[in-house]
Amino acid sequence: MKETGIIRQLDKLGRITLPIELRKSLGFAEREALQIFTEDDKIVLKKCPQSSDIFTGSTEDLIEFEGKMVSKESIKKLSKLAGLI
Repeated sequence: MKETGIIRQLDKLGRITLPIELRKSLGFAEREALQIFTEDDKIVLKKCPQSSDIFTGSTEDLIEFEGKMVSKESIKKLSKLAGLI
């Protein structure tokens, strides 16, 4: 793991800001979705695959709707929730 020397404090809501230099060097776009993992005592941030369900992160059976990817399974669950099935 590469040390950056950057230290940030959590705000009241538990948020941190990633410095712009770090975001640029890693190629993070503004408002890009990140996956959060834990590994032992570490928090790992990873770019989300571009082709994943916006609700579940699933990468199977995807359909594009208004520029967003949604899985067929999420569509079924949303249909039930809306009382259409």
